[in-house]
Amino acid sequence: MAAGVKETYRGAAWTDNCREWVYFNVVFDIDSVSSRMNFPSCVRVHENLDPKSGTERGFYCTTCHDAVMGLLSGDKVYR
Repeated sequence: MAAGVKETYRGAAWTDNCREWVYFNVVFDIDSVSSRMNFPSCVRVHENLDPKSGTERGFYCTTCHDAVMGLLSGDKVYR
């Protein structure tokens, strides 16, 4: 957020199985962020390619069902 990335949504985005999903107006460089953050094995890359429900790419925790999501494509890339 210090780099100017804007939060666009926070809440249970999909179903009751989702806890808190936070969306940002940025495309995450998945490889770069993953290597810097050293996530535990419960954090997986999540990608939704369905334009009807809204495309997205980010990180999802299989233990707590929280997620951090960004755009699938765009001009703003966060590394």
